[in-house]
Amino acid sequence: MKFYFVYILKCSDNTYYTGFTSNLDKRLQQHKEGYDRESYTYKRRPVELQWVEQFTDPNHAIAIEKQLKGWSHRKKLALIEEDWEKLVEYSKNKYNSNKLE
Repeated sequence: MKFYFVYILKCSDNTYYTGFTSNLDKRLQQHKEGYDRESYTYKRRPVELQWVEQFTDPNHAIAIEKQLKGWSHRKKLALIEEDWEKLVEYSKNKYNSNKLE
């Protein structure tokens, strides 16, 4: 069975990068080594893996990645810290009402 991953990296400038891959180890190595000079993380290295979720359905994983990319910094932090109360609170904000499904 093939697996797909959605992940959040913390960059050196304290921003978050959200990504999708089918090969987590290889993709993390690419981020750390600066594989793509045009990528968001290239000038924000070093990066550190903060959160990862595994999926068997690539379409579901891509949908979650897109959803997370729309989240605020504080909402991503609540997910990373598994602070479910804050995650629910931030999800109720009318300007950021997306919830992880």
